[in-house]
Amino acid sequence: MGSLNDVTPELGRTAASSAVPRDTDQRSVAASNRSVVCGIGSYLPQRIMTNAELAEKVDTSDEWIVQRTGIRQRHIAADGETTSMLATKAAEAALGNAGLLAGDIDLIVLATATPDYTFPSVATQVQHELGIAHGVAFDVAAVCSGFLFALSTAEKFLASGSHNRALVIGAETFSRILDWNDRGTCVLFGDGAGAVVLERQGGQGTVADRGILTSHLRSDGRHRDKLYVDGGPSTTQTTGHLRMEGREVFKHAVGMITDVIEDAYAATGLTSADLDWFVPHQANQRIITASADKLKIPREKVVMTVDLHGNTSAASIPLALDVAVRDGRIKPGHLVLLEAMGGGFTWGSALVRW
Repeated sequence: MGSLNDVTPELGRTAASSAVPRDTDQRSVAASNRSVVCGIGSYLPQRIMTNAELAEKVDTSDEWIVQRTGIRQRHIAADGETTSMLATKAAEAALGNAGLLAGDIDLIVLATATPDYTFPSVATQVQHELGIAHGVAFDVAAVCSGFLFALSTAEKFLASGSHNRALVIGAETFSRILDWNDRGTCVLFGDGAGAVVLERQGGQGTVADRGILTSHLRSDGRHRDKLYVDGGPSTTQTTGHLRMEGREVFKHAVGMITDVIEDAYAATGLTSADLDWFVPHQANQRIITASADKLKIPREKVVMTVDLHGNTSAASIPLALDVAVRDGRIKPGHLVLLEAMGGGFTWGSALVRW
């Protein structure tokens, strides 16, 4: 598996046919706007690193990694292959899936913790590579929660009526910030990118509407030392390496994830019984299953790709979504719950009617 760029045009044709005209009176539609997913795409680097290959570098084994994380392999960016390159390929796939042109996009919100440069943003590089010279493009930094932060941010722009269509991208090259001598972290992460196209469409204001129904975000900076990178421009003037207290992260993860999901249920009146699919951040199989069990979500409704991708941080949710859309599990009208937790700590949830 090198690329997840297969497209399903049927999804795009349906959404594109109900596109909001650019000259729509923004004030008249703002109250009933929904941000509807009308395209999805992803990209994975060609190189696959197996657990067996890692066992040749550090004191570990395939059995040890699988038992503790569920991960069997991960994709690693090639020399010279940057976050913006991965993001651009995922964006192109999402546009193709939506049946749209790059010029139809007037907003790009990109989540990453591994930018090509301190500045300019990765989003502006993607904007340039796509040939877009209008609208706005910017990055958000919330690590593994980044895609949900970007999705929620884009939704607010579209709901206000200020923009029509957005590319929301999660892209990472975490292999560039790993300490390959630290078996507690280097076995966990991989590289990749995923993207969705959001389109402003009118809704009835009910949970039957297609689009993002609700999103809930949280942050708590007291937990910095539990998951962080030990470098940066204003501290060490170096990139640094990822550091993590694995047990502490696991301990906090399930409770924090449950918190924002319960908020989503309270905001909509929905419950776990109403879900068609649960697509969590793909960090660790044990965290995913513990969260699903606590929320009484049947395991057969959980989309899990951590075994193939590892933890791709901000890219993990759109990568998993793309897999589940392409293999036919997620269909238009399905209710999909998204959740993630990342360094900071940051965490969030979103309920989406596909």
